[in-house]
Amino acid sequence: MCCVEKVGVGLAVLIFACSLSGCGALFVDKYVAGDAIAGGDIVMQVAAGQNVDPFAAGRAAAQALKDKMGQTAPHAVIIAECFEDRADKNRALKGVCSVFPRRIVFGFATYGSFSQAGCLDVDSVGLLGIGGEGISVAAALRENLGIAGLTMEADENELQSRLQTAGADLAGGTGRRKDDRLLVLMADAHSPKNQFLVEGAQRVVGRKFPITGGSANKNAGQSYVYYQGRMYTDSAIALMLSGDFEVSQSGRQAKDNAKVISSAAAGAAEAMAGATAKPFGVLAYNCAGRKGKLDNLSDELAAIQIGIGKTIPLFGCYCAGEIGPADIAEKNTGVLSSGVGWHVMFTVLRK
Repeated sequence: MCCVEKVGVGLAVLIFACSLSGCGALFVDKYVAGDAIAGGDIVMQVAAGQNVDPFAAGRAAAQALKDKMGQTAPHAVIIAECFEDRADKNRALKGVCSVFPRRIVFGFATYGSFSQAGCLDVDSVGLLGIGGEGISVAAALRENLGIAGLTMEADENELQSRLQTAGADLAGGTGRRKDDRLLVLMADAHSPKNQFLVEGAQRVVGRKFPITGGSANKNAGQSYVYYQGRMYTDSAIALMLSGDFEVSQSGRQAKDNAKVISSAAAGAAEAMAGATAKPFGVLAYNCAGRKGKLDNLSDELAAIQIGIGKTIPLFGCYCAGEIGPADIAEKNTGVLSSGVGWHVMFTVLRK
C-alpha cells in the first residue's frame, strides 16, 4: 500500500493512502486529530446562522460556535448547510472557514438544521464543534463513488458493489483504535442506496458497532459533502469519534404529522433512557420527508426536547436518508445500524 504522510499543525495528521479496495485509481484521504486521553474533558457545542448572504450566515455561525467553545480548540467542526446552488454553498463554506481552519471543517448539504435554539430551513448553516482532550476525531474521504446516475431499478448490483466497497474503505480509512465509539457517515448516496454504504462499513467495524449519519440533499446540484473545507460530489466522508465515553441510540420512522411528532418524542426518550452517565451531546439525523409532513416545523423539536431536555447540545439536520437503528419490520437482524429513510436517528453521547 502506498502512502504519503504529512504532519500538520498541532496533533493533526493528514494521510493520503491507496484505497483499501486495492484499486490504484481510487484514494481514501485521512485526517486524525490526536489521541483521546482517558478522563480528559470533552466539549461539544452547537451554533447556527441564517442569512440570505451565505458568507455572512457561515461566518456568524462559526463565530458563535467559537465563542461557545471558549478556550477549547475544536478537533472538528461539522457543517450542515441549506443553500440553493453551488456558488452560495461555497460562500457559506468560506464563511465558516474564515473563522476556523479548513482542515477541521467537514459536513454535507442538507434540507435544514435544528438545535435547542430552534429549526432553520433555507439560507442557513448549522455547526457542531467537537473538542477536548477526552475525545479524538478521525476523518476519511472517499471520492469517486461511481454511482452518479445509477438507479436501484437498473443498477442495484453495481450500486451494492461500489457502495459496499466505499463503506469498507471509509471505515478502514479512519483507522481502528481500542477506544473507537461512534462512526458517522455522510454521503452523496440517498436512501435506499445508503444501506449498501453501511453494510460496507460494517465489514470493518462489525454489525453491532454504533453508526449514524445521513445522506446529502439529493436535489439537482445540491448533493455536496464537505471535507477539510472543500466541496465534493459523488463522494462520502466518515468521522470516527474515539475516547472515554459511551453511546446510546434509537431510531423511529413516521410519515404523517402526528406520528412524526410522537415518534420523535419516543425515540428521544429511548436514546436518553440508555444513558447511564451524564449526556454531553445529542446527534439527530432526521428525514427531510418527515420535515415535509409537519404542519409546524417546531412541533417535532418540542417533542424531542421532552425526551432530552432543553440544555444538552443538540445537533440535528434534515437528510435524504438516515443511518441508525431501523424502525421497520424488514430490517436486517443482528445489526445495530441500517441505512433507511423516513427516520429520525438519535445518538446520545455521555460520560
